Amino acid sequence: MALSRTPASPEACSATGVPKPRDSAPGIPAGLPLFGGTANRGRVLRIGDTVVRPVAPCRLATHALLGHLAAAGFDGAPRVLATGPVTETLTYIAGRAAVPPLAADMLTDDALVSVAVLLRRYHRAVASFDPGRYAWPRPVPARYRTGLVSHNDVHPANVVFRDGRAAALIDFDLAGPGSVTWDFAAAARSFVPLLDEADVTDSRRGRALARFRIFLAASGLTRAGRLSVAEALVANHDWTYAIVTEAAAAGHAGFADHWRSVGPEAWRARRWCERHRRALLTAAR
Repeated sequence: MALSRTPASPEACSATGVPKPRDSAPGIPAGLPLFGGTANRGRVLRIGDTVVRPVAPCRLATHALLGHLAAAGFDGAPRVLATGPVTETLTYIAGRAAVPPLAADMLTDDALVSVAVLLRRYHRAVASFDPGRYAWPRPVPARYRTGLVSHNDVHPANVVFRDGRAAALIDFDLAGPGSVTWDFAAAARSFVPLLDEADVTDSRRGRALARFRIFLAASGLTRAGRLSVAEALVANHDWTYAIVTEAAAAGHAGFADHWRSVGPEAWRARRWCERHRRALLTAAR
């Protein structure tokens, strides 16, 4: 898929935002591995109060975004400390990413509301950022691009929690021109979660529609905005899993393993969203 068009691009970057698979990672120092990622599985390390990881595929764009967030006073994202030809060094954000098994305090309605609050804070901070000078990863569908740079990967492993509250977003490799709608659709799919009931094995089981309503009520969106989120769910699902399946087909071991483990669940989740489309729209009103 082609890159989103920009007036000028000082570097090429991956159309998918997925780093090319490597058998080894020369130049990455020893440290404590941080788990939960797929694209950079085993290659993100904590060293003291810093994180050393492979450089972002669209590094200039991603680093400009993170610099803007820092200047705007947004404390819910890492800051870039150094960049080399192979790795980048970011600030470490204290807390726990929502990597399974999820802690009980990550499953509450209050935790869900805190994800919406974090996204609202991020969208306010990023609203004044101009993405036009940069090349970005895989574009989201045109219908869901407003010019605002959305995170585009609001998955539990990319949200850091402290004391049962969402405190920060990490892994901005897929960030690019999108919309508030797109981020809330991604977050709803993962955090409500919008899955087949057979695949929800914790206290959230049987509460998808109620939690979707709670999440959207905390979003600050207008009625039209909430309905747009509900309408975007299947498109967001398809866009997300296209990245996974394409990377797996290209030989990326992390994505291949991930798809083997979640493929059937992903298919059931899509079918659930389609079957419950009318109820999801009702919950969004």
